[in-house]
Amino acid sequence: MRLALLVPGVVAALVLAGCSGGTPAASRTHGTAAPTRTAVASPTPTIGPAERSAVSRSISALEQQYAATVGVVATDTSSGATVAYGGDRRFGYASTLKVFAAAQFLRSVHGSDRDVRVRWTAADVAAAGHSPVTAEHVADGLTSAQLAEAAVRDSDNTAMNLVLQRIGGPQGLDAAFRELGDRTTEVVHDEPSLNDVRPGSTDDTTTASAFAASLARVLDGRTLSAADTALLERWMSGNATGDTLIRAGAPAGWTVADKSGGAGGIRNDIARVTRPGGGPIVIAVLTSRNDPGVAYDDALVAKTASVVLGAFGAAG
Repeated sequence: MRLALLVPGVVAALVLAGCSGGTPAASRTHGTAAPTRTAVASPTPTIGPAERSAVSRSISALEQQYAATVGVVATDTSSGATVAYGGDRRFGYASTLKVFAAAQFLRSVHGSDRDVRVRWTAADVAAAGHSPVTAEHVADGLTSAQLAEAAVRDSDNTAMNLVLQRIGGPQGLDAAFRELGDRTTEVVHDEPSLNDVRPGSTDDTTTASAFAASLARVLDGRTLSAADTALLERWMSGNATGDTLIRAGAPAGWTVADKSGGAGGIRNDIARVTRPGGGPIVIAVLTSRNDPGVAYDDALVAKTASVVLGAFGAAG
C-alpha cells in the first residue's frame, strides 16, 4: 500500500480567530426582553498572544519530534472561535470518512428501509480488509442500519462498502459533501483502495478545515433530524478505535465522540468534544509521517489534540 506525505516540509500556518456565524450562544441575551433595553452580548472567550505562540511552538515541535506533518482545526460551535494549524494541507482521510457515509445513510434512508437485511460473501470480507463485525455475520447478514453502526463503531471496511452501495457509491458520498458545502474533500474509492493515496493526487483526500466544517454541519441538529443526530453521536461515542487519540488528549471531564482513521503513516481523528460549562468543540486532527514507510503513532494525534483543546480551556 503506497501512502505518502501530501505536503512537504514543516511550514506551519496558525490562525486563531473569534469569528461568529449567525447568532452565537455566547451573545444571546437572557432575562426580560423589554423593547426599550439594549441587548448586551456576553464576552466570547479569546485566545491571546501567549496561547497563540504556545500552540504554534508546540505543534511545530511535535512535527519535528515525530518527523510528521500535522493539520488541525478546532472550532467552538457556540462562539465560532477557531484554532487552526496547517488547516489547508491535504491528507488521506482513511477511515474517518466512515462517519460521513453513516451520516448520509441516516440522511437519505428512512423507516423500514433501514431494516432491510443485507448479505455479503466471505470473499467480500477478504477483499475489504479490517471487518471485525461483518466477518462474524456472513451467514446471516445484518440490517442496513447495523452496517452503518459497524462502520462507525468498529471501523468495519465491508460494512463501509455496503453502506456506500446504499447511498450511491463513492460518487454519491462525494455529492453529499458538496451538499454540505464541502468542495475540498474528494471521494473516489471504497475500502481498501481509499487508503492508497498517491503523491500529487487529491483523490481520497481532504483538509482539516474541510472535515471540521463538514462534521460541524452533520452534527448541527438541522442536517439530520434530532433523533438521527443523537444516534450518530452515540455511535461515535462508542468508537472502539479512538481511545488513544483525541479522547486521550482531551482535558479531564471533557467527553469525546469521534471517528478515527489510519493507514501506513497516516493517522487521523475527528470529533465533537463537549466540555463542562462551555460550547461543543468540533476538531479534526490529520497527520502523516514524512517517511511513508514509517508507521503512524497515536501519540502524535493525542498530543496535538491536547495542545489545541488546552488553548480553549485556558481561554474559557
